[in-house]
Amino acid sequence: MDLQLGGKRAIVTGASRGIGLAVATTLAAEGADVALVARDAAALERAAAQVEGAGPGRVVAVPADTADDAAVRAMVATVADRLGGVDVLVNAAARPAGAGPLPALDELTDDDVRVELETKLLGYLRCARAVAPLMTAQGWGRIVNISGLNARKSTSLVGSVRNVAVASMTAALAQELGPRGVNVTVVHPGLTVTERIPGMIADRASDRGVDEATVRAELDATTTIGRMTTAQEVADVVAFLASPRSVAVNGDAVAAGGGSPGTVHY
Repeated sequence: MDLQLGGKRAIVTGASRGIGLAVATTLAAEGADVALVARDAAALERAAAQVEGAGPGRVVAVPADTADDAAVRAMVATVADRLGGVDVLVNAAARPAGAGPLPALDELTDDDVRVELETKLLGYLRCARAVAPLMTAQGWGRIVNISGLNARKSTSLVGSVRNVAVASMTAALAQELGPRGVNVTVVHPGLTVTERIPGMIADRASDRGVDEATVRAELDATTTIGRMTTAQEVADVVAFLASPRSVAVNGDAVAAGGGSPGTVHY
């Protein structure tokens, strides 16, 4: 299937590593011009060098902190100037799920929740707000928000709240922007194989006094495909949603976690 992404101009936030980097590479391979965005300028340049050559399009690195609205607006203006516009936004700049221990209710502070909403929910909103006028003016665009399957679980209060909020925001944006040619969707990855997984497995094995193969098998068993999905496999789903071929999907959540055993979602 030709995703018809050749010549499209995309912004990918959180693009210096993990799912964001995989998405940027995949969009470039499909022929899009890609702007990689992250806070760490040095890491971003290394990522951009990795993406260059994946496809025929242009690759640019634009450092920005999505927690800063002025920085986001400046970033979008820079990308629009360098690439000639913006067609696609993939929001992936967020703290990874399980980045720290889960506090009990009596230990949970306002700031524990606030930092997640500031970075993920409001960060995604700032980027969407900045690109929307460019997309609606041309009558076409795609916004894909990377959230997570914690939205469907109660194991992490903070993780669930932030991801449900992203899904709700996605639906609201889709309703407003859809009639003007801009589709907005949310992708829920599960536990995904990225650069941090080997270290996480090693830490869990050490804490429990078991071998790493045991921990890996337990994590693989949490999906209906029998293994964790990879960042590339999630990126393939995102690339479709970022393409003109995805016009029938708007405002909806798409799970990309390898399937959740024992559950039905409809």
